[in-house]
Amino acid sequence: MHKAYQPLKPATNKYLQKKWDQTHYEAHRKKVKEAKPIVDTKGIRTPTHVQLKLKKTQVQEERQAIIDRDNLLLASRLAGIERSKGLVDHRNEYPEHSLNAERRREELAQVTRENLAIYQRITARESEYRREVWEEDWEKVERRRDDIARYPRGVANKQRSKKSVKFSGGTPGHSQSSSSRTEDDQDETTEED
Repeated sequence: MHKAYQPLKPATNKYLQKKWDQTHYEAHRKKVKEAKPIVDTKGIRTPTHVQLKLKKTQVQEERQAIIDRDNLLLASRLAGIERSKGLVDHRNEYPEHSLNAERRREELAQVTRENLAIYQRITARESEYRREVWEEDWEKVERRRDDIARYPRGVANKQRSKKSVKFSGGTPGHSQSSSSRTEDDQDETTEED
């Protein structure tokens, strides 16, 4: 159901009152849109001497003047080179010598002296290592190892040195020997020959 317009104040004609109220409302909205603030919130205007920055323009002009002057000098030199045959005096007849050579020579001599002193101290020092003590310790270690071992080392070395094997090959009647095979194998090879 459509609600009819209800004016705030009593009216004889609701339609006319609605039209008038609508006109008043639109006029009010127009005034609100066109309203200007009373308080100025724009801020302080920037002073002209800050906007222009005269010192900066002066420095730039001076720099540009220096660049122009250098360019003119270069152009005149290039023009002079073009006009001439382009001969260049590039020979240096004076001998080369370093201004710092004496100091470097003294530093090198000092380093050499220090190194020589260190070398003499090292060579004059007696060794703190004693070979006899090391050999005695090694003999003790070997004795302990042989005592602990299941099979003594000396016996195994003796057995290994007795074994030798003869290989057949090369010239007939000659054979080469090796210690990797057993004595039984040797007997067999000799019987075959």
